[in-house]
Amino acid sequence: MSSFKTPLSRFFALVLCFLSVSAMAADRPKVGLVLGGGGARGAAHIGVLEELERLRIPVDCVAGTSMGALVAGAWASGLDAATLRSEMGKADWNDLFQDNPGYNDINYRSKRLAKRYLPGSEAGVTATGLVTPPGVVSGQKIKLFFNQLVRADAGDRLIEQLALPVSIIATDIGTGARVVFRNGSLTLAMRASMSVPGLMAPLEYDGRKLVDGGLVDNLPIQEVRDLCGAEIVIAVNVGSPLLQASEISGLLSISTQMVSILTEQNVTQSLAKLGADDIYIKPDLTGLTAAQFERSAEAADRGRNATQAATAALKVLSVDTQAYTAWRQRWASKDQPQPRVDAIEIAGLKVVNPAAVERYVEQKTGERLDVQQLNRNLLRAYGDGYYERVDYTLTREGEKNLLRITPIEKAWGPDYLRMGVNLNSTLTGRSTFSLRAAYQKTWLNSLGGELLTSAELGSNTGFGAELYQPLDPAQRYFVDAAASVRRETFALFVNDLRVSDYRNSIGRLDLTVGLNLGMTGQTRLGWRDEHQTVAIETGLPILPSDPLHIRGWLASWETDHKNQLHISTTGWSGKGSWFESAAGDYNRLNLNLDGSYQLKDWVLGLRGSYAGSTYGTLVPQEMGRLGGFLNLSGFANDQLMGDRVSYGHVRAERILGRLPLGLIGDMRVGIALEVGKVADPVSEPRRTGLLNSTAIYVRGETPFGPAYIGLGQSSSGPVNAYFFIGTP
Repeated sequence: MSSFKTPLSRFFALVLCFLSVSAMAADRPKVGLVLGGGGARGAAHIGVLEELERLRIPVDCVAGTSMGALVAGAWASGLDAATLRSEMGKADWNDLFQDNPGYNDINYRSKRLAKRYLPGSEAGVTATGLVTPPGVVSGQKIKLFFNQLVRADAGDRLIEQLALPVSIIATDIGTGARVVFRNGSLTLAMRASMSVPGLMAPLEYDGRKLVDGGLVDNLPIQEVRDLCGAEIVIAVNVGSPLLQASEISGLLSISTQMVSILTEQNVTQSLAKLGADDIYIKPDLTGLTAAQFERSAEAADRGRNATQAATAALKVLSVDTQAYTAWRQRWASKDQPQPRVDAIEIAGLKVVNPAAVERYVEQKTGERLDVQQLNRNLLRAYGDGYYERVDYTLTREGEKNLLRITPIEKAWGPDYLRMGVNLNSTLTGRSTFSLRAAYQKTWLNSLGGELLTSAELGSNTGFGAELYQPLDPAQRYFVDAAASVRRETFALFVNDLRVSDYRNSIGRLDLTVGLNLGMTGQTRLGWRDEHQTVAIETGLPILPSDPLHIRGWLASWETDHKNQLHISTTGWSGKGSWFESAAGDYNRLNLNLDGSYQLKDWVLGLRGSYAGSTYGTLVPQEMGRLGGFLNLSGFANDQLMGDRVSYGHVRAERILGRLPLGLIGDMRVGIALEVGKVADPVSEPRRTGLLNSTAIYVRGETPFGPAYIGLGQSSSGPVNAYFFIGTP
């Protein structure tokens, strides 16, 4: 008999719940909640929901646009306002607006490419010409955040299956049409509605390209009347005010103003549809911009305050505790264990080999889904650079849970044009500049072969080609063939005076086999054949000008555990290379180690390097060099040359501030104490002892690459100043 108590009690509880809800529905008017768009200002909606929950006001349907769509979708999926406030507060929005994974989770080949070329310069090379990416941000991390927020990891959340009816508004950028999501994937609808044109790439859905719904209906009042027949509308407007004429000065501000004008026009039209019994809430969000997501708690508080001011009107819609609890329990989120994954599928790829994604997936079949691990795995795959986004769904097929991973290949790939540029100006020596371009053809075959052709114009000029061919589907082993022709300039100094300028023409062929060391590095072994010709440009002809033929074996090791591309706050990197002349007359060893450690707003760093031979004598153009920024900063670039060169420094940097939303990096002021020594010097032949230098500088990692301004001085006399921006 006792075995029937629990099912029977649950049955009667459900009947009572149904009767309570039915009675409540009969006694009160239907209520529709409208949450407008406004970027970060939309966090005010959370405060509104907190008050509606406190006042026990049930709603019959909800509609949202942009940030209002995020809050509406999350609330309709079962999250209460307190959980929403917590999740919004924990989210690192600056990181969410950066698509790539953490630097440690990018494969090493992609890191090398990113250091030479500006990430934002990528353009697809197609049959119709150059195609640029459709937005600054693809929305990769944002979509995964939505998945986690609405518990899509427990199964794909479909709008039509939610207990609370919800509509999400987007815009078809191709036709300007208003698009309403009343069914389909909840997270895709949220993602589409938040796609600010120019900032976030449109979402391609059913043959349409969808962007921010605020362009056509930022406060969708009519939608809740159509969706559930709402008799009373609670409309919350968090839209950004128009800029003053004096505040409009550049392209970005003009674009922002144009979007705001369109938004305000349709909001005015929507407000005209409010009736006498409807409730309009407009929080005071003065001083809060659409980009200040870090102030979400403050915005929520202001939304709550505005709702409290409307308490008298809202109380009319309040119900008793039992009725409200019954209404809420129909769709409130319930803690459930993560489902087990019975099968994994990589779907939708046309060019890329599915094994390129599978190599990152650590989820095991038969085990419960590990969402954090899966998100990291998908971000690693995205970091390869082949996809617009990498998403997943967990669906029930028959008796099995299928984890379907869906990488969407770039519409502008798989061939790309990349650009790099730098400008380097110094107080002593010569200022230099270069413009760099590369054409990258990816996926030449099923193993992921790539051809990279490059050219450089400026102070140094040249062109080259590299064929990179993985040997296995996981791309652990590879062969690499690289050929280049390059012209470089260098100078000889005596007593801090430049006495000669030389031009060195280099033709090089490298053939190597290699092993990728996880995500962080690689080793290579191979053969080099190189021809060099030195010619005097100006000054005294001190060096021999005989053509030089270099042949021999080379080996290299590289690893990078830093947390940022160019200027890290934590981590370390190391490089080592060995060249053994085929003639047996000399060798060359290069070593470089660099590390940093962050302590609150301070970054402490160390660097050490060595370049030279262990036997024989290097020709001048192969010698190690010192001089330049954080390489004995008091001396001119490459002022010191010798057969064996050693260097080390310690540095301390204070972080002054971080770059705004969507941009990685920071700006900092620093000081470095440096020492170095040159054995058997050719340039500055009298400087044979221990040398020192002190540098003070401001530097940071910008969208255009690293940038710095610095001043260096040596106790032996030389002083130098630096300015640099671009890709090294």
